[in-house]
Amino acid sequence: MSGLTYSLVVNGGVYGSQSAFSAYQFAKAVMEQGHTLVSVFFYQDGVTNGTALSVPANDEFDLTAAWQSLAKQHNVRLETCVAAALRRGIVSDGEAKQHGLEQHNLAECFEQAGLGSLAEAMLTQDRVVQF
Repeated sequence: MSGLTYSLVVNGGVYGSQSAFSAYQFAKAVMEQGHTLVSVFFYQDGVTNGTALSVPANDEFDLTAAWQSLAKQHNVRLETCVAAALRRGIVSDGEAKQHGLEQHNLAECFEQAGLGSLAEAMLTQDRVVQF
């Protein structure tokens, strides 16, 4: 029997709640069990996981860097909801140009996507787990 495909939905911010860290730990466990993590969709305050400007204290776990490492090592898509991200000041290079902004701050390995991407994951993955 082959493993299942998973997508995660993360609603919790990069810091301030346990949600995003729990999602990260779950993601690692899923893959260690031989399943495939296809994507992580960051929604609501979860989009803050995708900021390139987060600088945790030296003794804190760098969750954004951990997501980036996971994406690189396992070819996992990291998607921030574009509408939620823009409202919270998380802006990709393309969105910055479209809106006439001089800067962007979406972290490497993250991309901005619409809710259609989440809907597609719900239709095509074996499991979608929300945090």
